[in-house]
Amino acid sequence: MKIGIDIGGTFTDFAVWKSPEDSYTAIATFKRPSTPHDYAEAVIDGLKTIIAKHELSTADAVTVVHGTTVGTNAVIERSQDPLCLIVTKGHRDILEFARLRLEKPMDLFGHRKRPLIPRELVLEVTERVSGAGEVITPLSLDDVRAAARTAVEKGIRNIAVCLLHGHRQPCHEQQVLEVIAREFPGLQAQASHDIWPQPGEYERAVVTLLNLYVKDRVGRYIGRIESFLNTALPRARLLITRSNGGSMSAGEACRYPVHTLLSGPAAGVTGAEHLRDDLDLGDVLTMDMGGTSTDLSLIAGKTANSTAQSEIGDFPMFLPVTAIEALGAGGGSVIWADQGALKIGPRSAGAFPGPACYGNGGEDATLTDAFLLCGLLPASGLLGGDLKLDVDKSTAVFEKLAAQIDGADAMTLARSALTLANSEMLVKTLPFLARQGVEPQQLTLMVFGGAGGIQGPAFAWELGIQRVIIPRMTSVLCAYGCLVSHLMTDNIRSTQGQTLSEGDVKRIIAELSAEGAAWVRENGGTSDRNEWHADLRYPSQAFPLSVQVSQVDDGEGTLRRFHDAFFAEHKRLYGTLQQGIAPVIDQLRVRTISPSNRPGMSAVPNIPAGVEGAVKARRNTRKVTLPQINIEACPVYTPDTLTVGERLEGPAILENRLSTILVPPGFAARSVPTGDIWIEAAQGSDA
Repeated sequence: MKIGIDIGGTFTDFAVWKSPEDSYTAIATFKRPSTPHDYAEAVIDGLKTIIAKHELSTADAVTVVHGTTVGTNAVIERSQDPLCLIVTKGHRDILEFARLRLEKPMDLFGHRKRPLIPRELVLEVTERVSGAGEVITPLSLDDVRAAARTAVEKGIRNIAVCLLHGHRQPCHEQQVLEVIAREFPGLQAQASHDIWPQPGEYERAVVTLLNLYVKDRVGRYIGRIESFLNTALPRARLLITRSNGGSMSAGEACRYPVHTLLSGPAAGVTGAEHLRDDLDLGDVLTMDMGGTSTDLSLIAGKTANSTAQSEIGDFPMFLPVTAIEALGAGGGSVIWADQGALKIGPRSAGAFPGPACYGNGGEDATLTDAFLLCGLLPASGLLGGDLKLDVDKSTAVFEKLAAQIDGADAMTLARSALTLANSEMLVKTLPFLARQGVEPQQLTLMVFGGAGGIQGPAFAWELGIQRVIIPRMTSVLCAYGCLVSHLMTDNIRSTQGQTLSEGDVKRIIAELSAEGAAWVRENGGTSDRNEWHADLRYPSQAFPLSVQVSQVDDGEGTLRRFHDAFFAEHKRLYGTLQQGIAPVIDQLRVRTISPSNRPGMSAVPNIPAGVEGAVKARRNTRKVTLPQINIEACPVYTPDTLTVGERLEGPAILENRLSTILVPPGFAARSVPTGDIWIEAAQGSDA
């Protein structure tokens, strides 16, 4: 058995693959309300349910793959104990200077984001290494001891170390760790070259600080899950998902929790990528709309797009991660008035109290309340009626909001909230796609997350996308992504400022590949394969392009393949080439993957063909209000009982226990043999 678990802001999701003989359509799914006071509580409760339902015993071998937001929340909340940072003398203000960029340069009232630690906790030591890795000034061990004593006097237990050019020559960082380990056993220290050896002292410092900042909290959390499994399922293997879309052992996650900080959204993209490949869908835009936020990602070519520049809370995170564009609004996003203007988010009602309609004491209007008032959610409740919805409470919070806006009423504001949510998504999505060099009409939209089935098709309608895929497990696809993730690691070598020969490139790739293979074995993998990446730029360019090549070999040509890939990507994105100018390589990276078992596809049982299927699937009608149209009697269907292949013309609503799906006007929905719902623009439609 293999179990995927993902913690969201509102729900904790589970996907269960019972045996290798079962296909994608046999995966069982369910949800539990998240428990923010102790996220492990919902996870353990769900595992107990699985153990009881499937009659598991202590002799059963089970793999649990878990995506967690525990570290993410710690960073956003800044809720952990302070720590110190040791830097090269003269560079104490590295966190204050950052990159001297303002988020909104034209905002006269803007301000710089506060560093994770104050300046007085940044400590200096005498040393100097050149950009080429040569020792210019030896490390002062007395300075190291003085810095460690200062940390002890301030009650600090964790020290991050980031010295100038430590990525190129780590000898001084290693000496700092040795002195602290030998003479100050009560301190825990970690060096930047061990986390991510890349140029840029600020970026390395932030990544190292983040890793230490969340290390204790993530370790305690994972320890709780492991403790439960050791008792209930002693043969279980616990894996934790990574921000690059892969997974790693629980021990690795405890040592390097910074790699988990964006793992939840990345797992959803991993699940979507697996479905995309099995269904042969071409290029896919994913839309993950949960209770707190909405995230977009592009799966173009062979794999999901990656980036080495992302953000977590107020901080940059320069690690290879799945490229995700955060749109902000989720189902629990609070709708509020700003001097008479309607706004959505960024604050969310979260898991508790949640939207007002949940009846848990929520006093703010949310997008979910707007869905309910507009008829997009059933008044009978969600999760098959287990989660009751209170229309009166939604009406009350929108009436309270209407009192702040002249001439508004509750229904007008609820409808306006739908329009505003779509508009804000479009404003961020169009530039995102432009940066990727793709047109919306070239893409299929794959929608998941608890609120995705409602907002996604309406979003496609506005964006001009012609086909929307709603996976059969749309509200728990991140948990499914955990279940199908591979063991995966990235190893990098900075080559900035170096002139690389063919032999240099092959040697570095071989060394990185060996590091990746060793990591796979340490994390329990049995086989591995590699992907080869490089960051290249023209000598006159400030920023590189990341490219991937499909193969490297022992003969001549590896360097040329990287150059050709760079030329092709530069031409695709910018439409120009500089003929006769060879690019330079700033970084080489090898991604090592140990494939895991994944469920395959098979057809679901067919029900009798003809219109009978839709007649049986139709449950009732209800009034639905959309931004562009009022539908007095919108038909509501149960998608699980639709005839495979039959088309349902929109507007319509499809509802089952875990999801509610909107079929907009001008689109038609059909159930396919995998159990997924395909929504496509009708022929001749302007959609």
